[in-house]
Amino acid sequence: MKQYFVAAATLFCTVAMAQVKMPAPSPTQTISQEFGMGKIELTYSRPNVKGRKLFGQKSELAPLGELWRTGANAATKVKFTDEVNIAGNKIDSGTYVLYTIPGEKEWEVILNKGLTNWGTDGYKKEQDVARIKIIPMKMGGAMETFTMQVANVQPESCEIHIMWGKTAVSIPVTTNVKDRLRAQIETALQTEKKPFWQAANFYYEWDKDYAKALTNIDGAIAGNPKGFWMYLLKAKIQKELGQKDAAKASAQKCIEVATEAKNADYVRMAQEFIASK
Repeated sequence: MKQYFVAAATLFCTVAMAQVKMPAPSPTQTISQEFGMGKIELTYSRPNVKGRKLFGQKSELAPLGELWRTGANAATKVKFTDEVNIAGNKIDSGTYVLYTIPGEKEWEVILNKGLTNWGTDGYKKEQDVARIKIIPMKMGGAMETFTMQVANVQPESCEIHIMWGKTAVSIPVTTNVKDRLRAQIETALQTEKKPFWQAANFYYEWDKDYAKALTNIDGAIAGNPKGFWMYLLKAKIQKELGQKDAAKASAQKCIEVATEAKNADYVRMAQEFIASK
């Protein structure tokens, strides 16, 4: 009977231990950022400094001049769902390993096809897609947990940031949106259902072709005369064309229609537009 209880207790302890989930020392993070006409996705593990020496000649973490997985555990992966350009290197859509070689005055950022590599194990230089040299920056405060992010996101540019300790590296990423948008807009304008509103925005915001923007906003308003937001865009376009009186009249029309629609935000924005003239 005693042996039975010992065996049962051992089994219980084994099962209980198997059910314990300990926190990961370097937890994995996946972040996704819409960019251009696609997305950028980063998957990486986040170690902490824990008082260890970082980015030094004999560093415990990421020694200078040595290939680094850019994080912990499996090598960091970056996925682009659309073609991008990184520091002059054309990068096709797809998933890549992001290695780095830290340096005191210069870092080397590497995109590699070795998706099955564990850390730097299995790395082959012939699988490199791009090697980019970047000057690191010193941060004012220390970052305890290794952090990556997609920052300064603009329609055709953004930056992938690597931050740890007091060191930061910014990887420039660009994409071509304007030319593709123009082709889509011009093709769509040949169809029966013309995208006047989208075309007006494109020619105003992107192409700076204010004459075309005005033609298209007039088409949009003709199709939706109660679209108060359209009159404000028309006012902005007319201002760029030097049509000050017409711009004021369009802003006043925005106030009239927005008031009728009980949209206080556009009433305020149109009033501010008139006051700024």
